[in-house]
Amino acid sequence: MKHLEAFLKNESTSGILLICAAILALILSNSAFSGTYESFLHLPVGIHVGSLHLDKSLYHWINDGLMAIFFLLIGLEVKREVIEGDLSSIKKASLPVIAAIGGIIVPAMIYLYFNQNNTLASSGWAIPTATDIAFALGILSLLGKRVPVSLKIFLMALAIIDDLGAIVIIALLYTSNLSMLSLVTAASAIVVLIALNLFGVSKKAAYFIVGIILWVSVLKSGIHATLAGVILAFTIPLNAKDKHKQSISPVKEIEHGLHFWVAFFILPLFAFVNAGINITHISLAQMSGSVPIGIMLGLFVGKQLGVFGFSWLAIKLKLAELPKDCSWSQFYGVSVLTGIGFTMSLFITSLAFTDGTAFHYTDKLAILIGSCASGFVGYFILKKFSNRTHSSD
Repeated sequence: MKHLEAFLKNESTSGILLICAAILALILSNSAFSGTYESFLHLPVGIHVGSLHLDKSLYHWINDGLMAIFFLLIGLEVKREVIEGDLSSIKKASLPVIAAIGGIIVPAMIYLYFNQNNTLASSGWAIPTATDIAFALGILSLLGKRVPVSLKIFLMALAIIDDLGAIVIIALLYTSNLSMLSLVTAASAIVVLIALNLFGVSKKAAYFIVGIILWVSVLKSGIHATLAGVILAFTIPLNAKDKHKQSISPVKEIEHGLHFWVAFFILPLFAFVNAGINITHISLAQMSGSVPIGIMLGLFVGKQLGVFGFSWLAIKLKLAELPKDCSWSQFYGVSVLTGIGFTMSLFITSLAFTDGTAFHYTDKLAILIGSCASGFVGYFILKKFSNRTHSSD
């Protein structure tokens, strides 16, 4: 339980930092420093090794490079939870899995309802399907022990499954022209990683070296580079033996080492470079367009309807159970919080609409509005119906 509490505290603090980073980006992009902010985003950064050239803007290095580390951490969390955590059995996993499915289907349907006749716009159907675990837990942290730990665990498990769903969506839908040479190289790297696992190699450096090769290959292949992080995570052994034949857990060690950097550097930096929207040129008429309406309603209405509705049905059919010490009102409050898409929604937006100005930044502003509405409403519902103090021991 202490490990879980430390994780929740870390994620909660990160959520508050995310809010600060997003606010700072909005201030800079709507002030006299907007030019400086834009120059920072487009700062050219290149790596040249022999004939290999990687030349990208700082914005793309953060979205394609640092976010691969974030996805590595997500992959490690998924693997650990599936093997020995809250997703390790059908009974434990049933509620968050069913809730996550509802939280993907309903927002997507709402978004597509408004954008079904626009080919470009309809490609963004996955934008309102994600939940930002750091942001959501950051809101929960404001309520302290008034929220039962079981509800926090449910939200964490649901968000992890949501992220896994986003990973599958990215892999299947958001790819560009494929390079067969790079794909073959990536496949070879995966084979090597699997072999390292099967032969019981516990040296983390070995996995990271091959992982870097995998990342570069995937980056060059046309498949989004962040998927390399997930693949690498799934091949790292949960339990192994070191050279002294002592039991170790490479997954847990790497997970522990990455949490600080992801929570307090990578995610806030991602928020800072993606949340800077110049709202001075966005009109109410533009915000009433099909894309922003689909995103806002998908996040604020679709997520809560999907998560709560599918969960209610599963519990009534006795396929799952309501979290311990949790009331229906509290569960509904957390369902509303799942509409905080932020990080993952912004990330999917950058993939769905590669031209960031295609919808005049109304897509990103819609994500912020939908996420903020979900956060505020979810918080006040939980505050109203969480008067009891729950022990976290």
